[in-house]
Parts: sequence; C-alpha cells; structure tokens
Amino acid sequence: MPYIDLATGARFHYEDEGSGTPIIGLHGRFGTGRADLGGIIDWLTPQGYRVLAPSLRGYGESTPKPRDYPFDFYHRDARDVLAFMDALKIERAHLLGYSDGGEVALIAAGFAPERCISVAVWGAVGYYGPAMRPVAQANYPATWMDEATKKLHGIDDPNPLVLEWIAAVKHLIDSGGDVSLSLAPNISAPVLLMLGEQDRLNPQEYGQNFIDRTPHGKLVMFKTGHGIHQQDWEGFKRVVGDFLRSASS
Repeated sequence: MPYIDLATGARFHYEDEGSGTPIIGLHGRFGTGRADLGGIIDWLTPQGYRVLAPSLRGYGESTPKPRDYPFDFYHRDARDVLAFMDALKIERAHLLGYSDGGEVALIAAGFAPERCISVAVWGAVGYYGPAMRPVAQANYPATWMDEATKKLHGIDDPNPLVLEWIAAVKHLIDSGGDVSLSLAPNISAPVLLMLGEQDRLNPQEYGQNFIDRTPHGKLVMFKTGHGIHQQDWEGFKRVVGDFLRSASS
C-alpha cells in the first residue's frame, strides 16, 4: 500500500485497488482500510470501481502518532479525507463509511457536497444522544482492547487514549450531540444510511431524523447489529450494489 502526505499535516497509508469510478472507503474506530473493509474492496474492484481505503490519521501505519481525540476529531478526520482527495487529484467520488468512518463521510459530504457522487454509510447517524454517555464511559478501563489491535496501531497503553476519546464524546453530547446533523441539508448527492435493528448505539429514529434532513436520502434497516457488512454480507452487497449503480447512472 502507498503513503501520501496531506496538506492537513497527516500522512495516510492507504489501499488503492481497481480502476474506474473512485470510491473512498472509511473504516471504523481502531480499524484500518484493509482490516475493516477488505472484503468490500475485493467485492467492488472487479465492478469498474477504483477503491481507495485510507487508514485515518494515527491508525494503522498512518501518522501522526499516537492517535488522539480532540473535541473536533470527527471534523478533523473529514478535513483529512477531503485533503486526501485533493492530494490524489480526485475531484468527485462515492463515499463509503462504516461506524466512525460513516460519521466522517457524512461530515465530509456536508463540508464539500460538490465532491460527492453518493454517500453510503452504516452504523452512523450524525448524532450522539444522551444514551451514548454510559456506553462511552464503559470503554474505560480499556481491557476490551486485544493485543492484536494494540500492535496494529502501535499502542502501548490504551487507557490514556480511551480517556481522551471519552472526554471528546461527552463534550459532543453536552454540546447538543450534533456530529453532522446540521450539515445534512447541504448534502446534494444521494445518501444511503443503513442501520441494524439491534444496533444499540444508533437507533432507527436517529437515522430517520438525519435522512429527513437530506434532499435525497433513504434509510434501510437490517436485522443485524452494528456490523451489517459482517452479519448480513449478501444483504449488504445487494443494497449497496443497487445504490451505487443507481447513483452512477
């Protein structure tokens, strides 16, 4: 995988496979482009798409390290993604994002709607409600992080990192919870938001609220949890494939 330096100060390590219409794939928290989206990359590249899947700053082999979580980390990641497109001279692309990567994709689309052919996300709703507070707090101590994840991201002690993330999430909740909700009316491209019925972080009502604010959005529910692509692969491929073909026509 190649590296590229961005005007924002980040250096991205990224997947770049296939040729044709570009798709920018964005991974979830403590993932990488390949770790979270490898199956999706392998599925889409034979279909006439060029799939670019960066590891966001501080994750995987991307820098600067260590990964950190300032209060505006989602917006910073979105600015990195747009700078990534600039650096590779990609004027317009489909944005595809999972979990935190979905939140970043929605922000990027709201910041620069003219750069998006379409936006498809899952496990993201553009809003953090009060119910997210105990879920965030439960991340500490970080005994849930396995050794493979620590090694993947070069993390010796995950607790300071997780505490910083919890503080950022609480600040976001206390500020009204708006991740990208206020940006939703800006997104002129078709938007596909996918949620699992068992995803306790992202209830259907939050997803519908986001979609209701977009000019061209739709919500599709799956009988899964957070990781729709992992739990209903065939259904995911059907819905996303149809959406991409429709948005490209």
